[in-house]
Amino acid sequence: MKTLLKHFIIDTVSLYLISLVVSGITFADGTRTLLLAGLGLMATTLIARPIIGVLLLPLNLITFGLFKWVASAISLYLVTIVVPGFKLTNFYFAGASSAWIGIPAISLTGPLAFVAFSFLISLVSSLVYWIFK
Repeated sequence: MKTLLKHFIIDTVSLYLISLVVSGITFADGTRTLLLAGLGLMATTLIARPIIGVLLLPLNLITFGLFKWVASAISLYLVTIVVPGFKLTNFYFAGASSAWIGIPAISLTGPLAFVAFSFLISLVSSLVYWIFK
């Protein structure tokens, strides 16, 4: 039970942090939809993603593990279907620049937006897991 609560909190926090940085995530009812989306993301991460990973195992082996982002994108798509008011319209990052590095603006739609969001959610979740470990 403790690990389920930990997964729920981390997935919800990562969804909220990503919605602050990247536009394209819509929570229609605000906090209620955010909490439901965190619950759905936790459920698909723990239940659906391993099943999808086994089904896509041959493609994952051929691409040397790069196809796992597609499994994450499919599970994120399942969350958008199940949770009312949670939508991923497009992935738009305005870009960033500093004295040492410049990141150009990125705009993706359709399935590539789901892959980009799943990559970003995975990155932020891993960072939050690492911080609270």
